[in-house]
Amino acid sequence: MKKYEEVPYIISTKDLDYLTDMFNWHYGAYKNCLDIIDSLTDENLKKSVRKVNKQFYSFMSDILNILKECNDEN
Repeated sequence: MKKYEEVPYIISTKDLDYLTDMFNWHYGAYKNCLDIIDSLTDENLKKSVRKVNKQFYSFMSDILNILKECNDEN
């Protein structure tokens, strides 16, 4: 059995399922915002939806960065 000086950075299958669900939810919301923006006529509302859309994109990027860091460590 291999002994580690440091605990390896790993993502369990349960964690991966959770991250996948979070990513998929944010991706769906991101795509819906993109679809909605074109149909809006109120500029203030468009601005608000764009702001929310950027936040969904940021969350997706964070999730992908977590996965990338784990992959780089192993």
